[in-house]
Amino acid sequence: MSHAISSEPSREAGTQCAIPATPQALLDAVLAVNRPQDPRTREILDSLIRHLHAFAADVTLTYEELHKGLDFLVRVGQATNPLRHEGILLADILGVATLVLLMDAKGVLEAGGTEPALIGPFWRANQPVLENGAKIASDDTTGAPLLVTGRICSLDGKPLAGARLETWQAAPSGLYENQDPHQEDMNLRAVFVTDEDGRYWFESVKPAGYGVPIDGPCGDLLAMQQRNHMRPAHLHFIASAPGHKVLTTQIFDANDPFAYSDAAFGAVGSLLRKFEASSDGTFHLDVQLTLEPGETRMPSPPLS
Repeated sequence: MSHAISSEPSREAGTQCAIPATPQALLDAVLAVNRPQDPRTREILDSLIRHLHAFAADVTLTYEELHKGLDFLVRVGQATNPLRHEGILLADILGVATLVLLMDAKGVLEAGGTEPALIGPFWRANQPVLENGAKIASDDTTGAPLLVTGRICSLDGKPLAGARLETWQAAPSGLYENQDPHQEDMNLRAVFVTDEDGRYWFESVKPAGYGVPIDGPCGDLLAMQQRNHMRPAHLHFIASAPGHKVLTTQIFDANDPFAYSDAAFGAVGSLLRKFEASSDGTFHLDVQLTLEPGETRMPSPPLS
């Protein structure tokens, strides 16, 4: 018995005619096959598809330009490794990461809470847990001494005892320890737990500003845009407590020359602070972090 292949379209295929050669018909066809089971996933993909098609039409994107963009995204993936996350850097320098953080924090900001800021690409898993008052800088880390004090509170002002605070920063050289073979492992990184009054305190050195990595595709993008690649000096904080949303933020040196031109658009609102100098040359920074009630969901560190 012969099994000839029919040239007619299959009834089971669900389509009986070609897609009309118009942009709207093409968009409708792409949206019609987007049917993930999760409603939120479908909502996100539907919007992404609509905006991608609208973007391409708006700028009359050429096929050559499309492939240049795709090659750029491939390079972003190729530049990502256990010590570097180029995708996070791309979201940072385009302002998308800060936008998402501000939207997520709309409620707490309206209630007077702490502004969020980028996690960035340099947070590491398993940072050392230290006692309050400890020095997080190794003995061979030179720089102006910095005393950091603060409190973690709920929106109603109640201090949160036993709250967890993760902190990390660049050295005065402008390098994080995972970038610098001359620094001790986990230098300028620590985890603290607040006391019964919600307080934490530790010693460090005054950080310096630094440039985001420009030896990869994100650096090429910044150069093409003729943009500054510097970030102002800052300390990173992640504060968490049971029954509260996790706060990721940064505190920036308001006197840094790049305080108002942060390449990653993270220095927003009240996150710019003056590091107060004492007569003995020690700087002091006091930071209250306010947490919003909600589910405690810790992000994943980008680095091991």
